[in-house]
Amino acid sequence: MLSTTRSSRRLQSCLTTLTRKMSSTIQKDKFKIVVVGAGTGGLTVANQLYDRFKAAGKALNKGDIAIVDAAEYHYYQPGWTLVGAGLKPKTDFRKPVASLIPNYISHITENVASFNPSRSAITTTSGRQLSYDALVVSTGLQINWNAVEGLPKALSDSSSGVSSIFSYDTCDKAWQDIDALQSGRAIFTQPSGVMKCPGASQKIMWMAWDRYRTTARADNVKVRYFTGNPGMFSVKKYSDALNTLRIERGVDGYFQHNLVAVDTANRKATFKKEDGSSIAVDYTLLHVTPPMGPLDVLKGSPISDAAGWVQVDNGTLQHVNPEYSNIFALGDCSSLPTAKTAAAITAEAPVLTENLFSVMDTGKLSEARYDGYTSCPLLTGYGELMLTEFKYGFVPKESFSSFLGDQSKRSRLYYHFKKDLFPWAYWNAMVKGKWFGTNAFWRPSFRV
Repeated sequence: MLSTTRSSRRLQSCLTTLTRKMSSTIQKDKFKIVVVGAGTGGLTVANQLYDRFKAAGKALNKGDIAIVDAAEYHYYQPGWTLVGAGLKPKTDFRKPVASLIPNYISHITENVASFNPSRSAITTTSGRQLSYDALVVSTGLQINWNAVEGLPKALSDSSSGVSSIFSYDTCDKAWQDIDALQSGRAIFTQPSGVMKCPGASQKIMWMAWDRYRTTARADNVKVRYFTGNPGMFSVKKYSDALNTLRIERGVDGYFQHNLVAVDTANRKATFKKEDGSSIAVDYTLLHVTPPMGPLDVLKGSPISDAAGWVQVDNGTLQHVNPEYSNIFALGDCSSLPTAKTAAAITAEAPVLTENLFSVMDTGKLSEARYDGYTSCPLLTGYGELMLTEFKYGFVPKESFSSFLGDQSKRSRLYYHFKKDLFPWAYWNAMVKGKWFGTNAFWRPSFRV
């Protein structure tokens, strides 16, 4: 009888412990703010939100904000161009995600499987449901390597001559291939359509061109640029300057040519032209900028548009559906009609932060509005860079031209911004929510 009693007490104790654990789990699955994605946008805005509530004297409790992302590592992707140019080791641009999330923010090491905006909840890949008062989506975009026939195989072959700076695994192969080439055809590609950092395909091309020039290989290596776009850049002012540079440097330009296949056995790249016809081109070195698009989890989601981008207002970054007014998005996954760059996030994050804070605090949006500002620090050679800055409508919005001159002119100072200042600011301030782009360390103020 005593044994039975002890067993009953032991069972009751186990049940009580289990109930407490279950209650704890349920409690932890409800957050004030859930941020989907531990990339540049997610880390930046999560920290800025925490700081904004604290500055207003309404500090959130530890764990009120959660970041949902199963990735093991976080990458400073703009640095991959520096790796491809032989300027930095790729290990400089990778850190464990967990090391970048402060202890006052919860880290859910899972990915999202579905969005349930009508219930203010998301479901993770394990089936766990997380509910929120407000949701920030910053998942980034996905690179569609398989969209180019033969590309994955070519990138995995060390002798293929094919590389890309658009992944951590392949960015160093770009430098190996560029530096090893002694003669032949060096082809650089860019697809039409949405992509991250639309100037990156040119950056690595110009660095390769300059490498061949300074090592007496310019006469032996013919550089060619194939782009799916009608011009060199989306902003006419910079496009004209880059096209002039292309002609001066003897780089052949082929416009509205999209790469569709790579044949490593015969060293041929096949491009589809605007009229639907195809052309096969011989290459010795081929640097590929692959097609990109929204994540599969966003395609067909109730929070996304027909293309798969999270549909938000261009100015407020709040979801356009009034029923989903507690949802915001920024960065590459958003529908914002501007270039998808880290610089854009420096301008988007403070606006999103102010508006989300205002909605949660007063039920109304603030006066903060995003004007589409973005920037592409476009390397044009070792020791020189064209600092393109623009806003919605592809209108230049230059920060330094009034005292340093026209930013379509290449500058050594801007080169060191890209190579030295921006990586330092990124790791030491931006992902901590302390860097505000053109405002540097000072959070912009918005009219009340």
